Amino acid sequence: MPTAPPTRCTDPECHQLATNRGRCTDHQPIPWRGRDNKAARYGITSGTWRKLKRRVTDRDNGCCYRCGAEQPDPELYDETDPTTWPHDLDHVIPIFEGGSATSLDNLGLACQTCHEAKSKAEAARANRHRRTRT
Repeated sequence: MPTAPPTRCTDPECHQLATNRGRCTDHQPIPWRGRDNKAARYGITSGTWRKLKRRVTDRDNGCCYRCGAEQPDPELYDETDPTTWPHDLDHVIPIFEGGSATSLDNLGLACQTCHEAKSKAEAARANRHRRTRT
């Protein structure tokens, strides 16, 4: 069966051959681009998200709900060291598992280490669930 000849990248300024999805290696789309848009993901504006984070921070005294680590000092912030980054607002029960997006009972602060580990575990569960459904 004949195959189609190689085509050029769909970027107007590029003259390289397309390697995947009509684009060259340099012009591939960025994975997960736009994923941090809370309004698109949860239907919450960024102002509401900041208010929720402030309320949860006051309630939990700035401590991680998983390991109890205190909020790092903002003056010691180092872009290369995640342990100096501020805690993230996290859903205790993920939205895809039935957790509420805005309920204070379902929100907690998580340090970067705990948040990354929990997010990876949630992604693995979601992928397993997605694979078993199809």
